[in-house]
Amino acid sequence: INKITWQMEKKMFLGAHPIIFENAKALRNNLTNAEIKLWGYLKTKPMGYKFRRQHPMSIFIADFYCHALKLIIEVDGNIHLKPDVKQHDEERQQSLQADGMTLIRFTNNAVLNQYETTVEQINNLLQKSSNPAITASKFPLQGAEGVL
Repeated sequence: INKITWQMEKKMFLGAHPIIFENAKALRNNLTNAEIKLWGYLKTKPMGYKFRRQHPMSIFIADFYCHALKLIIEVDGNIHLKPDVKQHDEERQQSLQADGMTLIRFTNNAVLNQYETTVEQINNLLQKSSNPAITASKFPLQGAEGVL
């Protein structure tokens, strides 16, 4: 691996350990129904943006990641409503935001039952992507009950 490739991979994966890559590969082979549905859209490169699924980042695995925008999309089940899991999610989000990432979340229910709204909200965010200062707090995703 040459120096330029290594530097690019370090930025894209935030120095993820090989075990994180192994775990991500296992997750790619075991997507939830909501992840499968959303991946069906994101893999079409909406508005020209390439997304990756189950992408290793530091000690984390992002459900979906667009490197060009440093945008992470998470699709969460009901377990993410538990206080301890919610606290872990908040700490994870703060860590990733400190690395310059923007993170947005949808519930499984939103993706499965409000799919058009979910895709519309993602498209709205992608359209605003020409602004390098995009953040989840600047563009709160409203309307779908499933947005966390």
